[in-house]
Amino acid sequence: MHDAIHPFARLDPARVVAAVESLGFWLPGEPFALNSYENRVYLVHDDERRRWVVKFYRPERWADAQIQEEHDFLAELADEGVSVAAPWRDAAGASLHHHDGFRFAVFPQLPGQAPELESPEHLFALGEVIGAVHAVGERRAFAQRRTLAPAAMAEEAVQGVLDSGRLDARQRRAYARVSEALREHLADGAVERASFLRAQGDCHLGNLLGRDGHFALVDFDDCLMAPAIQDLWMLFTAQDEGERQMQLSEVIEGYEQHRDFDRAELALVEPLRTLRLLRHSAWLVDRWEDPAFPRAFPWLVDAGYWDSHIRQLEQQRQALEAAPRWLAGGP
Repeated sequence: MHDAIHPFARLDPARVVAAVESLGFWLPGEPFALNSYENRVYLVHDDERRRWVVKFYRPERWADAQIQEEHDFLAELADEGVSVAAPWRDAAGASLHHHDGFRFAVFPQLPGQAPELESPEHLFALGEVIGAVHAVGERRAFAQRRTLAPAAMAEEAVQGVLDSGRLDARQRRAYARVSEALREHLADGAVERASFLRAQGDCHLGNLLGRDGHFALVDFDDCLMAPAIQDLWMLFTAQDEGERQMQLSEVIEGYEQHRDFDRAELALVEPLRTLRLLRHSAWLVDRWEDPAFPRAFPWLVDAGYWDSHIRQLEQQRQALEAAPRWLAGGP
């Protein structure tokens, strides 16, 4: 049984409370589990009615030094007034804590809702907060975190899917064929020729929270060295020319309140989208032993999912072979 062997199976509410209270907090209520699969994340409140988000890191994913570099980057950003959630530190200055075999950190809860990409005001504000992050992120390089390497990451992802046993013979042939074409595109070195900086790395809408037109960027678990566009491309969802121009102009104008944006990086939008598509399916099959994954993603075992995924990859191949639509005619 998955639940009997996976480390997170031991992480019951009592153990969560004991871990947080080992730091000197007192929690009068039960922890509330938030939607998180890579790690385990809980909302708690203490006896002073402060609300905290407690993250328990997936065992063996990151080294302590890599997690600490994430925390130090967040502290640096917070010191500069950037809207992020920096981890709480104890009297000795420690932000990464250990309890009963788990590593965890405590963050202040930042309330808010996900942005609306149809709103020019929201797009400007999103560009502004990401630009503020990058203005600090470009000052120095990470020493411990990963560096974005599309060809190597795609190769790892594709091999993981092919080795998973989830595809039948027909799907395996189709997947191998289209993934090889995609990897050839990602091996052209275009991403590597861009300027790299410290980036949040996983800037989807669930990690952008705000209200009244002001947004904060949360969850730096995937922070890495990458081009600036890595944190921007998921905001570009337009299907028609008018919306495309609006998204580009608002996001970039907001971003450039803090630093210049190299518009040549817009040619990397579809390569980065390709890499995310490949890595997402590989992530699902790689994490299948975690009991949370079969419950949350039961459709992964259906042939229909893989047929749909292969069609999506074929569409992405066509997007890569077309002229970069985000670059052409951009602001």
